[in-house]
Amino acid sequence: MREKIQTQLRKIEEEERIKILLAVESGSRAWGFASPDSDYDVRFIYIRRIEDYLKLDAVRDVIELPIDDVWDINGWDLQKTLRLLYKSNPTLFEWFSSPIVYQETEFADRFRDLMIHYFSSKKTLYHYISMAEGNYREYLKGDFVRAKKYFYVLRPVLACQWILDRGTPPPMLFSELMKVELPAELIGAVNQLLELKMKSPEVKAIPRIPEINEYLDESIPSIKNIVRSLEDSHTPDWSELNQLFLRELRNWE
Repeated sequence: MREKIQTQLRKIEEEERIKILLAVESGSRAWGFASPDSDYDVRFIYIRRIEDYLKLDAVRDVIELPIDDVWDINGWDLQKTLRLLYKSNPTLFEWFSSPIVYQETEFADRFRDLMIHYFSSKKTLYHYISMAEGNYREYLKGDFVRAKKYFYVLRPVLACQWILDRGTPPPMLFSELMKVELPAELIGAVNQLLELKMKSPEVKAIPRIPEINEYLDESIPSIKNIVRSLEDSHTPDWSELNQLFLRELRNWE
C-alpha cells in the first residue's frame, strides 16, 4: 500500500504542478488503533511555484481527492500551513509527529525545529477538550456504542492531560498517551477495548463500558474548568515563518 500511496502522491505533484514537502498518515493508523477495514488518511504539505502566489486570482490553498472506502487524501498549501502554525493549529503538530511518513524533504526538519516556538497550551487544550466533549455527547451516551468512538474521546482527553502535565505537544501514538496518562485502574478495560477495536470492523457496536464513562464524566468538565482559568501568553512573531516560506520558494525554483 505504501508504494500505491507514493505513486498517487507523485501523480498529484505532476497534475497540480506542485512539490510535496511532507506526506504522512493521519487518523487511526497513525494513532495506533486501526481496524481491519480502516481507510488510509493521507495528509500532505505542498508548495506551488512563485507565479501562483503572485496571481490576482488566488489559487485554492487545499488539494482534496475524492474520498472512497480506501483513500482519504488531501493537502495544505505551505502558505496556509505557516499561517495555521502561527495560530498553533493542533492538526499540524499531529501531522509532523506522525509515525508513518510517506514522503519527506529537508523542510520537514526545519519546520519541526521551529514548531515549538508557536505552541500554545491553551489553544491546543481547547481543541482537544472540545473534540472530546463533542464526541462523548454524540456517540457514547447510549446503552450500545461503537467501539471506535471511545478512542475518539479517550485520546483527546489523555492529550489534554499530557499538555497539563508537561506543557508540550502530545505524542501521536495512543499507546504513549495511555502508558503515561491513563489511570492504572482503567488499563485492563482499555486494553481489551483496544484489542477489540483492532480486530473488528469500524461499525462494531458494544455495550457501554461504565468505568470508562465514569472516568470521562469526571475528566471532561474538570479539564474544561482548568482551561478556562489558564492565561494565554502566546504572542508569536511572523519573522521565522516568513523566512521559511521564502527559503522554500527559492529552493523550489
